[in-house]
Amino acid sequence: MKKIIVAPSILSADFNHLEREIKAVEVAGAEWLHFDVMDGHFVPNISFGIPVLKSIAHSHKMVNDVHIMIADPLKYAPEFIKSGAEYLTFHYEACKDDKEVEAVIDLIHELGGKAGLSIKPKTPVEVVDKFLAKLDLLLVMSVEPGFGGQSFISGALDKISYLRKAIDAKGYKCLVEVDGGINNETGKLCKDAGVDVLVAGSYLFGHEDLKKRIEGLKK
Repeated sequence: MKKIIVAPSILSADFNHLEREIKAVEVAGAEWLHFDVMDGHFVPNISFGIPVLKSIAHSHKMVNDVHIMIADPLKYAPEFIKSGAEYLTFHYEACKDDKEVEAVIDLIHELGGKAGLSIKPKTPVEVVDKFLAKLDLLLVMSVEPGFGGQSFISGALDKISYLRKAIDAKGYKCLVEVDGGINNETGKLCKDAGVDVLVAGSYLFGHEDLKKRIEGLKK
């Protein structure tokens, strides 16, 4: 059976008890920790940034999976890598052209990070074809980026399936990740479509049966 990685998103954690929340998902079996960084410009919300990542990055043993929903990723990528991001995912839509997309990917790799690219729900999945050979991760947004707790957009399933076939056909090492509205039901649909990484926030944090929920997403 294919191994599924679960990446709890701290956007849904209780920031009054953030250390406890992070320890809880780690003990419950999460292998990655997902950071949603928003700048209030590229998306209509502000979350947290480099200081929060820096203070958390080395306090656990999970992979730091950082998703930057910000303008000008080329400018800010170095600071996120230096602050502990292992996977750094930026948005296709935040770049002015394909040349800039490639420049950000190359920069992340030069700095020792793993490069991820994300697309919004309305962006055609085919635009990423030319980048798959260089990417470590492709993040499909199954909600409009900016706010947690939204409902899953089913069109993401076709994108995941498309990517799974394209990646496997060429033997690429790129992982497929999905974020937005993930629960036990939508998680299964994404797994059936071929996803590798499930990001979940409100479905995990704040629930006493956390371990059971993480195990359920994996299985």
